Amino acid sequence: MPILIKICGLRTPEALDAALDAGADMVGFVFFPPSPRHLGYEAAKLLGERVNGRAKKVALSVDATDAEIGQVVAALKPDMLQLHGRETPERLATVRSRFGLPVMKAIPVEQRADLSPVRQYAQFADRILFDARAPRDATRPGGLGKTFDWRLLENLAIGVPFMLSGGLDAQNVAEAIAITRADGVDVSSGVERAAGDKDPDKIREFVQAARAADDKLAAQKRSA
Repeated sequence: MPILIKICGLRTPEALDAALDAGADMVGFVFFPPSPRHLGYEAAKLLGERVNGRAKKVALSVDATDAEIGQVVAALKPDMLQLHGRETPERLATVRSRFGLPVMKAIPVEQRADLSPVRQYAQFADRILFDARAPRDATRPGGLGKTFDWRLLENLAIGVPFMLSGGLDAQNVAEAIAITRADGVDVSSGVERAAGDKDPDKIREFVQAARAADDKLAAQKRSA
């Protein structure tokens, strides 16, 4: 299967159009007030309608209540929920059942020990997203432009597809894909001019770089 490309933290029609026109498979919207990429419900409704089936809509929340997730679902009508906080495996199961939507769980990674809970989460998640662990004094769990040692994910088999996030950009995404063989890549700060301000050119460059890297891997597999 071709790699999935997700552009996250979209806030404006221009940025959304750039992601869709570039061929992103998933477009992500953040519902977390401390984030500079936070989206209000009315804006989410308008952007969600603008997607018009051209990509899967992903709603990112952080330790949200059922009521908060319900408001997000009503506004955006997402295809997937991304839980990016300290939600437990049991919480994933509850959210998945209550809202009838696939769930992607973000796992913060800094060292190998951080991978120990993955199999528990994989029992309930439709997809896992590995992101760089935020510094202790950070006010939000992701979108910080920080990478981690991708070799920790080499030859990883967890029973569900996984995406890679954390500090990716057009310059390093090929190396990240080659090392991890991730099923998907997720970018936010790596396609921005400033926090929350997406750059259409950087979005296009990232998608092109990820597609080229995936094509190269596929060609290598065919010739092996």
